[in-house]
Amino acid sequence: MTPSAAYRALQIVDSDDIVAPLPGSGDTATRFRTLAELTRSDISVGRMVEAHLDADAILVEITGCRAGQGELWGVWAAEPPTHVVTAHRDGNRWRLHGTKPWCSGAVGCTHALVTARDGDRRRLFSVDLAQHGIHPQSGGWRSAGMSGTDTEAVEFENVAARPVGEPGDYLARAGFWHGGVGVAACWLGGAAKVADALYNRARTGGDDILMMHLGAVDALLADGWSQLVYAADAIDKAPREEAAARRRALRVRWAIEQIATAVIDRVNRALGPAPLVHSGEHAQAVADLAVYIRQSHADNDLMALGRLVAGDTPDFFGDRS
Repeated sequence: MTPSAAYRALQIVDSDDIVAPLPGSGDTATRFRTLAELTRSDISVGRMVEAHLDADAILVEITGCRAGQGELWGVWAAEPPTHVVTAHRDGNRWRLHGTKPWCSGAVGCTHALVTARDGDRRRLFSVDLAQHGIHPQSGGWRSAGMSGTDTEAVEFENVAARPVGEPGDYLARAGFWHGGVGVAACWLGGAAKVADALYNRARTGGDDILMMHLGAVDALLADGWSQLVYAADAIDKAPREEAAARRRALRVRWAIEQIATAVIDRVNRALGPAPLVHSGEHAQAVADLAVYIRQSHADNDLMALGRLVAGDTPDFFGDRS
């Protein structure tokens, strides 16, 4: 039996071999490279490692603590209006109630950072997932794409939790946006995995149309990596500037989403249906990436970016941070 994505992700984050400096620590480009390379190897595993590393960075930034050995953390922060997790005090402890959707690693993570409502305030909590009262649902994920992440809704029934910082701390950080760029690094790694089929085919030759698509894909991937390196440098120079971090993340995420979409399209057009129907690995990568990039908020993110830059005249040839 093939080990689950969660098991493989835990083996990676517990290994001394993983090199992922904290964002803003002076070598953020290495962090992004690690995320991209892991996702190029396996998109579901890369996505789960990214969540764990993001949780670790959040814990460091807000509490000064790190995730522990033998732990695999998720970040469960989706808050659609139809599903609300509430938090209330129980003596000196906090308890969570409600159902949280879109929980990657619902049956594989050992711990999670979970957002919940404390009255009308949004607050972040850490939760040990081994306790009673946590009920991962099943059967909600119908797509083959990202199915390896075991993403499901999770019900919390009187579950003990520890607050992480104060209300609002989770979102009011430059680090929130640094983490968003880390997700984009994974998208780029996923695009590179989809592109592998085209590079492999070109090694045995190809017509002019195939070579044209290969050239375009190569340029797109190189452009995506350049954007990540530029963003990493800006993060390292000003790790706590929240406004600049937000604008940067929205720009980079949109750009790499376009790159990933274009890579899927060009690889499909260059190779036709054969790898989609005869290569399980390639078909899974295309399905995974198509679902993964929808973690963006699409046009809503562009609207937010437009509002941020309205009336501004940024110097695109200088500091774009």
